[in-house]
Amino acid sequence: MLAVTSERVLLLEEAEQLVSMILQSDIAEYYRECLYNVKNNAETKRKVREFVDMKERYEEVQRFGKYHPDYKEVMGKIRLVKRELDMDEVVAEFKKAENDLQSLLDEVSVIIGRSVSDSVKVPTGNPFFESSCSGGCGSGGSCGCSA
Repeated sequence: MLAVTSERVLLLEEAEQLVSMILQSDIAEYYRECLYNVKNNAETKRKVREFVDMKERYEEVQRFGKYHPDYKEVMGKIRLVKRELDMDEVVAEFKKAENDLQSLLDEVSVIIGRSVSDSVKVPTGNPFFESSCSGGCGSGGSCGCSA
């Protein structure tokens, strides 16, 4: 078990401050606002419910593939329902807010990782941070980089 030292306590306090700053950021606040809108907009909720129902039918049809009697109907309908959901203004704004928050978290992760060492792998899921496999691939060298 690790001993509690003043250095570790200080590190934990600073980590808590960082978390607090992220949670209080405009980006996180906007994300929460958009999430609230998705959960409380009647039209958006209807579209989500319709998509979830259609997705269940889609998964059932996928078990049998093109031999299922409703294959063509379900395949066409799922695309239409998904497009309608994606085009919903509330959902589109939520996805944008979600991507913005993820970008912030990726940036913070890269900064922390690189402050430890340039060779620390930080899985971000964002190719911007993964250029030339310099700290972002998270694969331990299996991608062919010289990690």
